[in-house]
This record gives sequence, C-alpha cells and structure tokens, in this order.
Amino acid sequence: MIEDPILQARLAALGIEEEDLIERFVKGSGPGGQKINKTASCVFLKHVCSGIEVKCQGGRSLQDNRFEARKRLCEALEQKAAARKQSQAQKRAKTRFQKRKRSPRQKAKIVESKRKRGQTKQLRKRPAKDD
Repeated sequence: MIEDPILQARLAALGIEEEDLIERFVKGSGPGGQKINKTASCVFLKHVCSGIEVKCQGGRSLQDNRFEARKRLCEALEQKAAARKQSQAQKRAKTRFQKRKRSPRQKAKIVESKRKRGQTKQLRKRPAKDD
C-alpha cells in the first residue's frame, strides 16, 4: 500500500480501489547492464474497470516505481474524464447552436438569396411559343 496521503486522496476521488488494480513486477529494459536484467523493478499496473495500463521504470527503486505508476494512472484517468466532460460540453453547445433562432438580418439574407435563385431559374426556362 502506498503511504502518500495526497496520492491516496487522488485515488479515492477517482474511485480507484486497490482491489481494482492488477500489479505485476517485470524485469526492466534499456541501459543498466546486468543489474537491470536481473531485478524486477519495472511496475506494470492495470486498472481492471477502465482497462488503462501503465508501465513505469523511472528509477531503480521498486517502491518509487510503484508510486510513480499509481500517479500516472491517476493522471490518465483524470485526462480521460476531462475529455469525456469536454465532449459532452461540445455536444450541448452544438445543439444549443442548432436550436437558436435566426436574427432578422439572417432571415432577410436567406429570403434574398432564395429570390435571386428563383430569378436565375426563371431565366433558364425555355421561352413560350407565342413570344
């Protein structure tokens, strides 16, 4: 269990329980030689409910990597929630824009363009035989 109260508060605010997390420790990769190849200090964290996966190998310490992985998971979930909230706000704004009334000037412009279009179509007609 992570002992940082700030991180615990973030996890609680997002509704993340320790039981919802799958945590595995894997051997890291990258520079470091034999030490990195022998120790399993890389943390793989998966949130079962959302399906978000985080892999952290920032430092040599397993505890630091566990803390960092949970922190990154919080950031990913917050970002996902913010994106969902923004898309809902965009949908509301779009419907509000679609349902608004047109101004008198806009209505007059539309009527004028329709009148011009009608005149253009009238000019395309074949002339009558009696003319």
